Amino acid sequence: MAGNWDERLVNASITNAPVAESFRTLRTRILHPFEGDPPRSLLITSASPGEGKSFVCANLGVVLAQGVDQYALMVDCDLRKPTLHSLFGLPNDRGLVNFLRDRDDVGETILKAGVDKLSLIPAGPPPLNPSELLGSVTMGRLVDELVSRYDDRIILFDSPPMRAASETAILAQHVDGVILVVRWGGSRREYVQDLVDLIGRDKIVGLVFNAYKTNALEAKMFGSYEYQQKYYYAHGR
Repeated sequence: MAGNWDERLVNASITNAPVAESFRTLRTRILHPFEGDPPRSLLITSASPGEGKSFVCANLGVVLAQGVDQYALMVDCDLRKPTLHSLFGLPNDRGLVNFLRDRDDVGETILKAGVDKLSLIPAGPPPLNPSELLGSVTMGRLVDELVSRYDDRIILFDSPPMRAASETAILAQHVDGVILVVRWGGSRREYVQDLVDLIGRDKIVGLVFNAYKTNALEAKMFGSYEYQQKYYYAHGR
């Protein structure tokens, strides 16, 4: 584990910590769905900024990489406010933007994230046109390329909040599933419902309630948008 990780990420990655166990439960639900095959690509998003989606994405990447067989590749698609690189103490001078804008080889933008079997494509330098880049045909092709090129990994896309970036809905069309992060007591119900309606219930494979004020994160995996499922807890921001 890297010594320059964000402290919250270090705490959440301790093997015997309750938060780590909660994310491992989330990992199990992803790898062993109630129906069908496990997803190869997942979009992690939220309705509004500040709900902890990047924290969830980072921790999910860590626990996936800590598994026996799984590798994980995280892609920071939040070009307006990238966070993943700072959580892992990595540079952000080159990344997704360089591929989308400058047609750099995407493989050359991948960084090791400080734990075996985990890597990251940072967002890269802030672009003038983030909406156009994320909503482009090139971005859609990149999702397919990553899944095909790195067939030993689960690809996690940390996307902008839906209400802050309409192109997230376009990006959601290209992945196998979507995990929604909701801030407990902070997200307006109608915002979350709008997000579900926009993405489509069949596309959503998980819902995470980020209750950082009580040091808990509540996560639920479901096949349909129902509230009777069992909940799982962890600590988030």
